Amino acid sequence: MNRIPALWAVAYGSRTPRLRRFLARRTVHLAAFIRTLALTDHHPFTSL
Repeated sequence: MNRIPALWAVAYGSRTPRLRRFLARRTVHLAAFIRTLALTDHHPFTSL
């Protein structure tokens, strides 16, 4: 997973309000999903 330092601290910090933590976690997961999607485009698909 991508670790965006500022976002990671907000998403998993204990002193952050719940709504902000939730939104930061969603953003971290979205960034990881987009990264995975981009990487799958670079792997060739082979079929027999």
